[in-house]
Amino acid sequence: MEEGILVGSSHKNKSAGAASKGPRSELSTLDFGSAGGDVARALAECAGKIEVQEGGDAFAGVAEDAAVLYANGQNDLAAQVLSEFVTGLTPGQGEPVWLMLIDLYKLTGKRAEFDERVIAYARSFEKSPPPWDVADAPVAAGKTAAPAVALGTALTDQVAKQFERVREAAKKNGAVKIDLSRLRSADESGCTLLRTLMSDLNAASVNIRLSGASTVANMLRGQVLAGRRENQQMWLLLLDMLQQTDDIDTFEEVALDYAITFEESPPSWEPKAVSEMASTTAELVTAVQMDDGFVLEGDVLGTNAEPVRQLAAFAAERSRVDVDCARLRRIDFVSAGAMFNVLAQLQGQGKLIVLKDVNAMVAALLRVMGIDQVARLQLRN
Repeated sequence: MEEGILVGSSHKNKSAGAASKGPRSELSTLDFGSAGGDVARALAECAGKIEVQEGGDAFAGVAEDAAVLYANGQNDLAAQVLSEFVTGLTPGQGEPVWLMLIDLYKLTGKRAEFDERVIAYARSFEKSPPPWDVADAPVAAGKTAAPAVALGTALTDQVAKQFERVREAAKKNGAVKIDLSRLRSADESGCTLLRTLMSDLNAASVNIRLSGASTVANMLRGQVLAGRRENQQMWLLLLDMLQQTDDIDTFEEVALDYAITFEESPPSWEPKAVSEMASTTAELVTAVQMDDGFVLEGDVLGTNAEPVRQLAAFAAERSRVDVDCARLRRIDFVSAGAMFNVLAQLQGQGKLIVLKDVNAMVAALLRVMGIDQVARLQLRN
């Protein structure tokens, strides 16, 4: 299925030795974040850098046009380009373009158009078409993604203003994602602020999705000392984090040290709270704590592509990273450019990045950007 979309993946007139030297220098030197993310200028600059394999010009050109239109939010125009092209094909031709159109209808919630096209697809290719996947449907009107906060390396009083914004947004939305995986140090003030934030949100019945609890627990255990009566909030945050990791043995050990140190009863183990938190944090824990996995989901847009930076940080100490893209709906041109630069650097460091279960619309843009030359690209079945 993948060989039909040929933009950016050709190695025509290149020896195997040349191909093994890594990404093309022309693309890796482009600055996709300059001039405020001027997509038109970047496209013009990029146009001369992309190879199109002979024999695939028609398919490649349509795939490229539709991918860039979709990346820029021009869904109807992208659908028009794809629809007009597949209508003129003979049976059995252009399956990758058909799959792009079908995926586009799913991603934009066009159920009637989807149903019409999958019937035509089945007739053309004499096999079962892709199903309508609820996970691909657009977010219902009026609903927004939960606000997210990714803390830096230090938990200090410097996070106070950030937490105020998080508190306000989380209470308005009813849910929040908090990523603690990059924390490397904390002081008493920072621990107090985080515990107060979580207490306030729990009291307001906000659904907290937490990642990195085990990272924080390990860090805090190196900063507290049994018998030294100081940093009580740090001790309490340690116990909070151990609750989230469902590590009751370590929790009881630390709780005993706390009782001896402060001569008071420690917080009790609350299995129900841990169960609820575990069920809501599964997706984030997968993204930051698995040995070889990372998750990209939703829409990755604009020059401030935090998920791309998180991927770079996640891959820093790993030789291979499997990136789950099953719920990645869209990535725009600027963010894809930033991703290319990051992946090119990682490839140069000898790392293998595998983008898995990518939908056909996103995959086409990634090929346009040459990302398939610096990472392994696997389309969704």
